[in-house]
Amino acid sequence: MMNDIRVKRVGIRKGIYILPNMITTASLFCGFVSIVHSIKGDHLTAAWMILLAGVFDGLDGRIARLTHTHSDFGIEYDSLCDLASFGLAPAILAYTWTLDHFHQLGWAAAFLFFACGAMRLARFNVQVSDVEKKHFQGLPIPIAAYVISSYVIFHYRWKGDVDVSSVLLLGLTLGLALLMVSNVKYRSFKKIDFKRKESFFALVFVACVLFVVVSAPNEMIFFTALAYVASGLVEEVFQLSKKARGDAPLLAGEANEHTPTPQELRLITNKK
Repeated sequence: MMNDIRVKRVGIRKGIYILPNMITTASLFCGFVSIVHSIKGDHLTAAWMILLAGVFDGLDGRIARLTHTHSDFGIEYDSLCDLASFGLAPAILAYTWTLDHFHQLGWAAAFLFFACGAMRLARFNVQVSDVEKKHFQGLPIPIAAYVISSYVIFHYRWKGDVDVSSVLLLGLTLGLALLMVSNVKYRSFKKIDFKRKESFFALVFVACVLFVVVSAPNEMIFFTALAYVASGLVEEVFQLSKKARGDAPLLAGEANEHTPTPQELRLITNKK
């Protein structure tokens, strides 16, 4: 009887571990479908599939944390799926949509986005337990993919000029690629403690943002993703300005040296 109970418990445990990985697979499937539609020329559907992949990518990690089913396999599998859905899929979307107009420069920019996304994920896996526990070091690859895909949707919504969009997309692709491998810190919302008063107001703010996004998704998804990209840059500039003014704490190895004036030397001598 005891053996039967143990077998059932092991079976339930395995089922719980499978659940987040199934959601990760759904994210991978959306990325694959996006690539297929990009090749077929249906760029609008391809862009929406990348956004849907982001929804599944957000769910798998939260379900794993809620059910305490973290595993090394899940972390590695999630990174591989992210590289396909948020690295390869948006790179192919960008190239087949307008970057092919720039010939070698276009595919080089798309490859740079893909390569920087791979390096970003590799660095995240190495630093996930220490450096990136509270902040992301570099732009997260799903946000970079969201900027590109939501820009395609924004273009189709407002029927923008293709030549202008090509130049803007080229700049976005190069800028996002470099931000992914940069040391710019971006805030992570994974460790929010809802018992704190400040976290409650943060939750209300997130609800308001979701309301605005849902009310006009074709426009607001792009601007929200762009605002997150800008937030890290603004915070980085603010921190650099504080260091320049001397308000920030000294870095390791820096000495707070002060050369005494003749009056101060005289006072010190008299005290002795």
